[in-house]
Amino acid sequence: MKSLHRADLYSWSNFNPARNIDFNGVAWIRPEGNILIDPVALSNHDWNHLQSLGGVSWIILTNSEHFRASKEIVDQTYAKIAGPIAEKDAFPIFCDRWLSDGDELVPKLKTIELQGSKTPGELALLLEDTTLITGDLVRGQKAGRLNILSDEKLLNRAAAVASVRRLAELTHVEAVLVGDGWSIFRDGRDRLLELVETV
Repeated sequence: MKSLHRADLYSWSNFNPARNIDFNGVAWIRPEGNILIDPVALSNHDWNHLQSLGGVSWIILTNSEHFRASKEIVDQTYAKIAGPIAEKDAFPIFCDRWLSDGDELVPKLKTIELQGSKTPGELALLLEDTTLITGDLVRGQKAGRLNILSDEKLLNRAAAVASVRRLAELTHVEAVLVGDGWSIFRDGRDRLLELVETV
């Protein structure tokens, strides 16, 4: 796994040729139990690295289309899964806990519920006020900037734009880790404000 902007954060990726971007998983390494967010398949190297860091206690899925390699990981570990409560009735994988706006699965990791994306109640996660982790709505098609899903994939464009504006109001965001594409590691709020101007 690749080291990120904090010593306790790692990422690993699978390249998607159809979209010409990486799909990313994030690992938050913590003494109380490690957390994976939207995990893609792990190579043997990445799996061994994760195991050396203490394995995994929880997997958080931001939306139903990002269950990715979660089942395979759960089958090999004792990890539990948390997902968005807005998709509870039709989620494709068993969840041990459902998250809604303002929830904290563990201390210092706050849930933000987004509207208007391609799935109801997509989650974003805010780690210690400074690192924002997004699923599908906010992504990075080009390095150094953020974009949102194309209009034809949005359930409600006005609601999606309102959700992006809400994220841009988070004044302490330094990094934006995206599920799809290039992440931002510095001046994250500035990139979110730029995104608001383009949507």
